[in-house]
Amino acid sequence: MNVEVRQHFAALAVAVARNRDQTAFSELFDFFAPRLKSFLMRQNAGVTEAEEVVQEVMVILWQKAHLYDPEKSSLSTWLFRIARNRRIDAARRQRNGTLSAHEPLLLPAAPLAPDELIESEDREQIVRIALEKLPVEQVTLIKMAFFFGQSHSEISAATGLPLGTVKSRIRLAFGKLRALLEAGGVDSAY
Repeated sequence: MNVEVRQHFAALAVAVARNRDQTAFSELFDFFAPRLKSFLMRQNAGVTEAEEVVQEVMVILWQKAHLYDPEKSSLSTWLFRIARNRRIDAARRQRNGTLSAHEPLLLPAAPLAPDELIESEDREQIVRIALEKLPVEQVTLIKMAFFFGQSHSEISAATGLPLGTVKSRIRLAFGKLRALLEAGGVDSAY
């Protein structure tokens, strides 16, 4: 998420905190609710549980937006932290207070081994080089979808391209990217 987008969301949160601005809240809800739900489902929450936690998080945003401090973190970091904590609380309640110390949500991510880290960096470099071989408009759409987390509909609205065009260009870009990577047609600097 780029700096301008972060600042925009922070301003919307301030509008919710100071003025109970429903339009600002609606925009925040539309953007963050699906992302929070997806995040929670990747953390093994069921659909119903994920939706309930998202509702709790969004109620907290509405009622306690004044607690958000843009100097300390981005709004997305704040909301995702609340979602994670609510998910842990729900797991505790579900297990009647018997939460294992080995609960995956409570464990920090294991650091990568040095060889895995180098392999990961090499892979990232190869993908970057392959991306440079794609047309600019396709790279832009890929970045919007996967780096900024925008849905195809949001990309369509932002670019003015028809939804079908956005989907087909992203599909085409991935096809080209896959072909480049599988053919080894990426000359790296190594």
